[in-house]
Amino acid sequence: MKKSLEQLQQQLKTLRLSETASYLPVLIRQAESEDWTYQSFLHELTGYELKRREEKQVERRLKWAAFPAHTTLDMYNLEEQQTLSRKQMNQLKELTWIDQLYNLVLLGPAGVGKTHLATGLGIEAINQGYRVMFITMEELIRTLKSEDITKKAQTKMKRIRDSNLVIIDDLMFMAMEQREANLFFHLINDLHDSDSVVLTSNKGPSEWGQLLGDPGITAAILDRILHRVEVIQFRKEDSHRMKYRTSIFQTESVQS
Repeated sequence: MKKSLEQLQQQLKTLRLSETASYLPVLIRQAESEDWTYQSFLHELTGYELKRREEKQVERRLKWAAFPAHTTLDMYNLEEQQTLSRKQMNQLKELTWIDQLYNLVLLGPAGVGKTHLATGLGIEAINQGYRVMFITMEELIRTLKSEDITKKAQTKMKRIRDSNLVIIDDLMFMAMEQREANLFFHLINDLHDSDSVVLTSNKGPSEWGQLLGDPGITAAILDRILHRVEVIQFRKEDSHRMKYRTSIFQTESVQS
């Protein structure tokens, strides 16, 4: 019994092969023009469905990750900073440190590319099949404080705890209250031995105690973060924003 194209597409949709259903006319035309065997046709058909499912999964994980911008590692200019060598960057891109549950602490003043590097590593991780969440410290504290109250906060915290890599941007940008420090400690404790964490900060670990307030909590957080860690210290000279800043003045001096 001859089946119409529409019937075949509907059957594929019933089997939850919706991507292939839409693309079926193209596949059929290509099979006819290139004299595919039945086996080749089925291989191309199933391969297309799998490819589109993987692409949609990446798209979904990118959306969940909530990166501030789509800044990839290919867009990161190593020549403009003196901290990381190409070999070190390639080691980071391999992402074996995620499997080994290593943390990364990216330190340095504003404009040196800490967030760009963290985001680029997160996007690379998603492309390689890892679950990633990006969140600023300010938003994280706000979410932790409302986790017991709102469904939105609960969903976000679940995604954070279910991730393979958690990126916390602008760590210790301001002093914390006692309750906030406690909530942050419990999150770091939850992530320890199950997730890798990337932290960006313009303050070194020696200064975190002043912002956390409680010496005991500070020691406990540092113990878990620094247990397995690579610290990358950027210098002011690496600042991309300073090199390419614009000015309201002309290059020549202003005459009175």
